[in-house]
Amino acid sequence: MSQTWRENFIKTYIERDIPQLGFRIPAPRLRSLLTMCAHLHGQVLNIRTLGKSLDLTHNTIRKYLDLLQQTFIIRQLPSYHTNTKKRLVKAPKIFVRDSGILHQLLQIDDLNALSGHPVYGFSYEGYVVESIINALPQWQGFFYRTSNGNELDLILTRGQQTIAIEIKASRAPNITRGFWNAIDDIKPTQTWVIAPVAEPYQLTDEVTVSNVKYFLTRIT
Repeated sequence: MSQTWRENFIKTYIERDIPQLGFRIPAPRLRSLLTMCAHLHGQVLNIRTLGKSLDLTHNTIRKYLDLLQQTFIIRQLPSYHTNTKKRLVKAPKIFVRDSGILHQLLQIDDLNALSGHPVYGFSYEGYVVESIINALPQWQGFFYRTSNGNELDLILTRGQQTIAIEIKASRAPNITRGFWNAIDDIKPTQTWVIAPVAEPYQLTDEVTVSNVKYFLTRIT
């Protein structure tokens, strides 16, 4: 079963792979950190919360997170900074890069369990973020959020081009005022809403709604 494979993968990574790289981190503590990362999936990283929960210093938490990122288990998506005078959230967002590993850490065994879980929307967001960033290595990826709630889930930059992306797990995505305000802040060259829709359509003349596959065919 896939659950058995995923659990064995996590145990092998924690108990064999990390020690073979020369890091001496107690396996239960690393498992706890991974599980906490799964609960924070798609959210802004709070080093203080992680350190307090695991009784570790900020520097130790950062070192462990850097290790998890360098071994391709998590992604720390940086904040996008512009010349705007808005107060910006500067901490990165954190994602468990593989959806299967994320669901295993959260003990989500099937689609029914996922659809009723609080992580459902964040899980879809992580899937889209990974799909896009991996398919477009020549672009740099960020997220955007201000202190008053203007937000975009993913921003891609390359040279003078900026693509703004909002990610919604619903087939009838509800776009908030924070999205439109963020567009006004950034003034991207392209704007997309990525959702599990069957066919693309125009939300406005400047905003296209599509699934991730269609988006990638247009950008690549």
